[in-house]
Amino acid sequence: MKPILTKIAAILAFIIGVMAIFAGGQTLLGKDPGYYVINWLLLYNYTIGVLTVSITASLIWTSHKASMLAGIGTFGLHALVMLVLQTAYRQVVAPDSLRAMLVRLVVWTIILGLMLIQRRKNKLV
Repeated sequence: MKPILTKIAAILAFIIGVMAIFAGGQTLLGKDPGYYVINWLLLYNYTIGVLTVSITASLIWTSHKASMLAGIGTFGLHALVMLVLQTAYRQVVAPDSLRAMLVRLVVWTIILGLMLIQRRKNKLV
């Protein structure tokens, strides 16, 4: 069976990672986003983008046995950061940062769903 859902999941992971690299890279290079930037969040977003593009998307693309663990780990890190932002940084975090994190969480939910469906299809064959 062709792992089309896994390939779609990998492409989504790659795209969301590139978006994080681009957005974080622009700010790291000095472009003012027009709002207060939490430095650790900027570094987190950029770093997780690089790791997603270079490791996680590749693991998913090749259907590596560690791909599900990498996907769950990425989602978990995003969820943890969102929790920290919503609690400890609620008064200072930019609404754009919260929206971006929510988009990441939604996309990673879709990615994990696609991977899970593909895994179940593969077991039926």
